[in-house]
Amino acid sequence: MEEKKQELLLLRITGTDRPGLTSGIMHVLAKYEAEVMDMGQADIHNTLSLGILIRVEEENSGNVMKHVLFKAQELGVNIQFEPISEEDYNAWVSRQGKNRYILTVLGRKLEARQIEAVAQLIADQDLNIDAIKRLTGRPPLNSENQTRACVEFSVRGTPRDRTEMQDKMMRLCKELEIDCSFQLDNMYRRMRRLICFDMDSTLIQTEVIDELAMRAGVGDQVKAITESAMRGEIDFKESFTKRVALLKGLDVSVMKDIAENLPMTEGVERLMFVLKKYGYKIAILSGGFTYFGEYLQRKFGIDYVYANELEIDDTGHLTGNYKGEIVDGRRKAELLRLISQVEKVDLEQTIAVGDGANDLPMLSLAGLGIAFHAKPKVTANAKQSINTIGLDGVLYFLGFKDSYLEM
Repeated sequence: MEEKKQELLLLRITGTDRPGLTSGIMHVLAKYEAEVMDMGQADIHNTLSLGILIRVEEENSGNVMKHVLFKAQELGVNIQFEPISEEDYNAWVSRQGKNRYILTVLGRKLEARQIEAVAQLIADQDLNIDAIKRLTGRPPLNSENQTRACVEFSVRGTPRDRTEMQDKMMRLCKELEIDCSFQLDNMYRRMRRLICFDMDSTLIQTEVIDELAMRAGVGDQVKAITESAMRGEIDFKESFTKRVALLKGLDVSVMKDIAENLPMTEGVERLMFVLKKYGYKIAILSGGFTYFGEYLQRKFGIDYVYANELEIDDTGHLTGNYKGEIVDGRRKAELLRLISQVEKVDLEQTIAVGDGANDLPMLSLAGLGIAFHAKPKVTANAKQSINTIGLDGVLYFLGFKDSYLEM
């Protein structure tokens, strides 16, 4: 028996969305045993754009178009038909094997000039945009202080020059006051399981050692050393030892007061709530002090805390020394690796977030390393950074939508 000839038809349906629209169209197609080869839909402010690629027996294609057109008129939508050649279809299929990436764009608000620059960056690298998705909720028109806006581009292809693209993307972020993340769209990106945070100037908006120093009357001396270390100008171990020595004689009772008044970074509560709700393991890997890390651990249900322990004498005063190994940049990376092994998590499924030079080793090691309101040297060496909004911006780099994040 001779095989009946098949035809490929692309249906483009636009108009006001309504319940039952897709089922109505499919009801017609089902009568003629159409095979759905591909379909996709976008809905912007109740305006529908639906594409359906079907394969149908050539002798039925005329009836399919006629009856689908009648159904479209009944539903109050517009429809266009386009025959697709076998050559065009095969060329489309061949492109499916190309790499897919997710480029996330984040800011307080997003304007056309920012989206234009990002879209041009994508085009310059010979990448094609397959889909665009908004991750943040729609802002109210009367809001003067929109807190965040985020869109996600799904792109396909291989960047012409990945290094050049990364450099230009980070320059655009600085110039246009946006944050961007460019990630390979694979299963690791969708299944991150472990997130490690720096503490000072990341989870909290201060350097605790500076707070202690102010209470000890050596604030300016310690702050100068801290800033030099965070810029990467002096060795962390050396700077840490010098700063701790300046705290000698401080009564430990001040630590409780400082802990209870720590200024939390914008978005921390929301971020921690979501991470715990969705089963992430959370660690603090800090060059700060265990007392404050453990305070945050109790507050947010954090799983691991590794920081530095101050030595206290019999009278309840700091000795100017510390106990154990210093948690510096090398140690942070080592701890990230060890925790991932304990939790049986691939390194590609890990996230690291920090702001200082001593965070760079763990940012480089993690599957997703994010520099947060970081020093220039850190931002320059990180693949992703967040500088425009709070710490909950991390959630958008993980692909969360606001509609998932009800607290």
